Amino acid sequence: MTDNPPSEHAPDDAALIARWRGGDERAATALVERHAQGIARFAASIGERDEVEEVVQDTFVRAFGSLDSFRGESTFRTWLLTIARNLVRDRQRGRKRARVQVEIHDDDVATSSNALEDAVAAESEGRLQRAVEQLSPLQRSVFTLRVTEGMSYREIAVAVGSTEGAARVHYHNAMRSIREKIDE
Repeated sequence: MTDNPPSEHAPDDAALIARWRGGDERAATALVERHAQGIARFAASIGERDEVEEVVQDTFVRAFGSLDSFRGESTFRTWLLTIARNLVRDRQRGRKRARVQVEIHDDDVATSSNALEDAVAAESEGRLQRAVEQLSPLQRSVFTLRVTEGMSYREIAVAVGSTEGAARVHYHNAMRSIREKIDE
C-alpha cells in the first residue's frame, strides 16, 4: 500500500469529501487509499507497534463519523493525523506503556551486494534506529512527520498539537540529537 497524492487528474481531498457527503462510497475508498499508509507510519512513529492497522481503521471510522465537524482549517491529512494521534494516546494510556519504537524497514535502507557495504548499512541502520528511539515522543513524531511524510512545519504543528515555531525547534533538536548519537 502506498500513499497516493492527488495527481493532476485525480480529485483533491475536498472534492472527494464532497462526493462522499453526496453518497459516493468510492470517494471514501479513494480517501482511505490516499492516506492510510501515512497514518500507519505516523502511528508507528509515535509508539503504536502492535495494532497499527486497527489505529488506521479507527481513524477513518472516527473521521467519517464526524466529517461534518471537519471545518477545513487544516488539510484533511493533518486532521486525520490528529485523530490518529489522539487514538494512539488513548491506547497508550489504556495499556499504561510508555516505550515507543520507530521501525525502519529494509526498503528504507540503502543496500548493496558488497558484503562490507551491507555490514556498514546494517550498522548505520542500527545507529539511526537507536538514535530515533532515544528521542522524546514529541521529537520522534515531529522528526517522522517531517522526514517520512514531508509535512510542513505548520501541518506538523497541527498534527502534534503544538505551534509551528515549536515544531521547528523540536525538529532541529531531533536532528542534532540523531547526528550526535550516530557520530558516537
